Amino acid sequence: MGRFVNPGNEAFQVALNSEIYVDKTGLIEYTNRVMDTKQALICNSRPRRFGKSTTADMLTAYYSCGCDSEQMFAKTEIGKAEDFKKYLNKFDVIRLDIQWFLALSKPINTIVDKIEESVIKELREYYPNELQNMNPSLAEVLSSINEFTGKKFIIIIDEWDVLVRDEAEDMKVQTLYIDFLRTLFKGNHPTEFLHLAYLTGILPMKKIKTQSALNNFEEFTMLEPDMLSSFIGFTESEVQKLCIRYNRNFEDVKRWYDGYVLGEYHVYNPKAVVSVMERGVFRSYWSKTGTYESILPLINMNFDGLKTAIIQMISGTMVRVNINTFQNDMVSFKNKDDVITLLIHLGYLAYDWKKKAAYIPNEEIRQEFLLATQEERWNELIDFQRESKKLLEATLDMDCETVAEGIEKIHTQFASTIQYNDENSLSSVLTIAYLSAMEYYFIPIREMPTGRGFADYVFLPKPEYSGEMPALLVELKWNKKVVTALQQIKDKQYVQAVSNYTGNILLVAIAYNKKSKEHECIIEECQL
Repeated sequence: MGRFVNPGNEAFQVALNSEIYVDKTGLIEYTNRVMDTKQALICNSRPRRFGKSTTADMLTAYYSCGCDSEQMFAKTEIGKAEDFKKYLNKFDVIRLDIQWFLALSKPINTIVDKIEESVIKELREYYPNELQNMNPSLAEVLSSINEFTGKKFIIIIDEWDVLVRDEAEDMKVQTLYIDFLRTLFKGNHPTEFLHLAYLTGILPMKKIKTQSALNNFEEFTMLEPDMLSSFIGFTESEVQKLCIRYNRNFEDVKRWYDGYVLGEYHVYNPKAVVSVMERGVFRSYWSKTGTYESILPLINMNFDGLKTAIIQMISGTMVRVNINTFQNDMVSFKNKDDVITLLIHLGYLAYDWKKKAAYIPNEEIRQEFLLATQEERWNELIDFQRESKKLLEATLDMDCETVAEGIEKIHTQFASTIQYNDENSLSSVLTIAYLSAMEYYFIPIREMPTGRGFADYVFLPKPEYSGEMPALLVELKWNKKVVTALQQIKDKQYVQAVSNYTGNILLVAIAYNKKSKEHECIIEECQL
């Protein structure tokens, strides 16, 4: 058993020893299925605290011939599979943590040499006869071992992209590292000495122009998780079980930490869920992850429409984004879409495939964005929040004229990049306009099912403010009369959407006249 070649299962045992462990060994059924196929090169990227290292430890414990893990896996999901023992502890495994090597490599351009020297040194202990006088690259060593013995390897790399992220400006080091990966995984020869490769990190494979530098990998990302969706974070059913076990309110957990919709699964950040189960405190645990500081320069980049898009998303709306131009690094930004796409990979935003739009997934992340903008003192946001607060106060006072004027001012001064074409564009301005409401209300619910239709917006007060803040039922009309919007709220019985809410309810109708370019508003108190 070595540090890098055929390591033991101690690291995964630590995960199993933890008070909260959610079984993700079903992933092994997939890796078993694709072993020695064209799909055997896997890059599974996801944000920090989404279980990347634990997954790498799990695969190492299962495949490495340097340990005996039968009892460890016997009661897990993979332990129930028919081929459980077929691959269990049967292979030579090389396990690398690039973050560890980065910390030890001084100067940084020695990192590839450090990796190769460390692994080859251990391989000589296993294969002394085959490597007697050799001093080649790691790829050549693996090829030579295969030639003499027929043996093939499994390579597992954690934090594969740390150089792309942390040494973003050092193109020489990045090129050296990418070339190293190419010798291991690109072309025909690696298939001769590899059963399987599993790389995990935050970013997808680095692009060279428009193509991936390692385009023979099967990539699973926060944008395209596909059949690995349920293994990226905790699923909703897993969180529900934890809520029962720890007597936590599931709806509160969902509101704070849900929002990533991957395939057919709602996925939660494992770190946040574990923390709230153990501590019982609903707050943001995200800033402890290490990527927090990286968003500060990103959201201040001088791209047209970027700040407006960030404010829109903080307010609870979606922003359309082109995810295809992003180069999978931290420096090659051409427009706001590249910045937004990176924030999706970092986990600060989520992505809706059907709408091709990005959004802030939950209350935890929204708090992080607010904190970031406050620390950077966005003058635009400070002025805007002042106007937004006036708008909220006018709404609560049922001052319809001031509300109409406030929305018009916010559209003109703070959301000028949003051009009215339909009710969706009016909706974008509305969510921005009511940003200050987020101090007292949850993110507004769009298209909430009601008695006979869908309410455009429903603002529900947070529990601590439910006694003093009314719920708001908002209906929007573009190029129609405002009385039509109000009547629709009544006719379609939108109040049923908040039938469990016992406080006051305001009906808010807002319309925009395309010809006069003016907003109108009617506000009534609901009479139950």
